Amino acid sequence: MTSKASAKSMLKLKRVAIDTYHENVAFLHRNCELYRAEGFQALSKISIMANGTRIHAVLNVVDDEHIVSPNQLGLAEQAFIQLDMNEDHLVCVEHAEPPGSMDAVRRKINGERLTLTDFRYITADIIDNRYSRMEMATFLVACAQSGLDREEILYLTQAMTSSGEQIKWDAPLVADKHCIGGIPGNRTTMIIVPIVAAHGLMIPKTSSRAITSPAGTADTMSVLSEVNLTPKKMHEVVNKTDACLAWGGRANLAPADDILISVERPLGIDSEGQMLASILSKKLAAGATHLLIDIPVGPTAKVRHMNQALRLRKMFEYLGDRVGLHLEVVISDGSQPIGNGIGPALEARDVMQVLENQVDAPADLKQKALQLAGRILEFDPDVRGGQGYAIARDILEDGRALRKMQQIINEQGKVDYDFKPAHLNVDVTATYDGFVTGIDNLQLAKIASRAGAPMDKHAGVDLNKKLGDEVAKGDVLYRIYAEFPADFKFAQTLADENNGYSIGPADAITQPYMEI
Repeated sequence: MTSKASAKSMLKLKRVAIDTYHENVAFLHRNCELYRAEGFQALSKISIMANGTRIHAVLNVVDDEHIVSPNQLGLAEQAFIQLDMNEDHLVCVEHAEPPGSMDAVRRKINGERLTLTDFRYITADIIDNRYSRMEMATFLVACAQSGLDREEILYLTQAMTSSGEQIKWDAPLVADKHCIGGIPGNRTTMIIVPIVAAHGLMIPKTSSRAITSPAGTADTMSVLSEVNLTPKKMHEVVNKTDACLAWGGRANLAPADDILISVERPLGIDSEGQMLASILSKKLAAGATHLLIDIPVGPTAKVRHMNQALRLRKMFEYLGDRVGLHLEVVISDGSQPIGNGIGPALEARDVMQVLENQVDAPADLKQKALQLAGRILEFDPDVRGGQGYAIARDILEDGRALRKMQQIINEQGKVDYDFKPAHLNVDVTATYDGFVTGIDNLQLAKIASRAGAPMDKHAGVDLNKKLGDEVAKGDVLYRIYAEFPADFKFAQTLADENNGYSIGPADAITQPYMEI
């Protein structure tokens, strides 16, 4: 490139305060000389270079000089931080080469089997922002439609694990737990972690924030403490408490997975192979040596049939063995929400009621947490099989779990919290006499989300009746809480259309699945 050509391709950098969520986005003015000369098009990929650093971004073309002037290149927040240059720094802009790994994606579209090298090439290009969202969607759909065999799932797991940081802990046994989801209010992790840590096992728990559900573990924990921990802060907390309950996004663990999820969720793609690789890559990157997987099964859970759960368990065990992870799977009852609250503050209230041994604490949340905590405690070679539950119960009942939770909260950064729900509320009542024969997990989650959860931490749904309860016409099934009138109306309208409860005779009550 000549010096004259170089000068023409240089633009002044400008920061554009827009959160583009896992996507690098750049802005050029339509009257930019470079835009006209190079034949750039909106949504094409461009390469941006400065001081030996190169990033890739999707181009947006603007006509408003308040956003960028003709001699500027605007970068949205993620891309600006990634380039790590000051505003007005001169940058070079040119067309980006198409990602070479798209050849592997096209082979997958044709039904071919991909290798470990293929998956590593694809994830490297994704991390380097060489893929547009359309290209990532193509990859995800190809994997979902053609399917991934167990070797391909293993390769994808390994490729995503190595795509970011990998935490190492100074302990021979590092425990972790994961639920594949689909059950509102299932906040057992926040009870399990302090029980396990109080026993003396290390359990650094990184969790995601909710994307389509009314609350994730990180959302609920954020009601009590800071969860946006740097890797350094996470190590400090774990070294002092043997545990943490943090948001995993700050730790850069398997970042290729986070980027793919940001495309996968809006499209409603939830293929089995992607899910398995996503879960295990995160756990391996977080340094786990021992992992307990909870698979709830129920008519409105993510896994609806026992044969599917058994197949998933077999696949988890195969993959765990291949990646050197001691892994056990529990198949649990997913026929209804766990606990009473659905939404961050309401779920945090339930958790603290259990940890504080309050008499009105949700019994189902307590029992499930104790059962899962007991299984994790049995990873300890000094704990005999079958003893875990009793040890977990003793740790909870004598207050050690509560003290450990308070220590974790303080070390992560305690926030001023209260569990008071949002001020707008309405009761949803039974329309006739009978028994609660079924509860639709998905519908209750949708209603809580429409009410504003998890964005509004005090919004959500508080259950008053559970499966098998006898009800009379007019009895309160649950109460909806919302902060804003628009959300309140949306949630109320959805509940009026379908309140998620089935009322009928006692012999029609949905039978819970037995734990395996």
